[in-house]
Amino acid sequence: MSDPSQADPRRVTVKKEAFSRPYAHVNEETPRMEPLLQQSVERGVRDQQNSKLAEKSEAAESDEDSIRYLTSETFFDMVLAKSHVQQSFQLQLPARIVRELPKATVPVVLRYNCKNWNLSYIGNCKAPRFDTGWRNFVNDNNLKSGDACVFELKECSPENIRFKVHILRGDLPPELATAVETHGTKDNPIDVD
Repeated sequence: MSDPSQADPRRVTVKKEAFSRPYAHVNEETPRMEPLLQQSVERGVRDQQNSKLAEKSEAAESDEDSIRYLTSETFFDMVLAKSHVQQSFQLQLPARIVRELPKATVPVVLRYNCKNWNLSYIGNCKAPRFDTGWRNFVNDNNLKSGDACVFELKECSPENIRFKVHILRGDLPPELATAVETHGTKDNPIDVD
């Protein structure tokens, strides 16, 4: 068998040119290609990491909505009365949570069931409460007297407050509803097993 370089000198030249082009396969004969390859690999790794971070962020937000147990120690709960869900739509916050919140009017985001409601917290008054945006949350979620809401504090700063809300519907069986109406008081609570 004859040596290909002796048979056709152009063939060897073509092979050498192929190794000198930027997209050629990298090997020991082309050490100057390694920085380009390294940059390309690093860029690919960065893109892959950014993509994974974006997926994790979306998954975390979705998981946040699907998890039904409390993940924060700072929360408050309210059994809604008529004044919370009709006419005046007033929701005054309990003192234990007010201590954690700024004494100012601050934007609030209430998150429930993968949706956000924007309203304001009025903390610089005698009875700290949510503003009239609370009415939209009540109407959009069809809240009624007797329903309970658990407000889990997720973010709190002088610029923004964010609560994750858990809603517990107050549809009680008739036997229990009667017991609540006739016997359930703050001093005489009903024990439910």
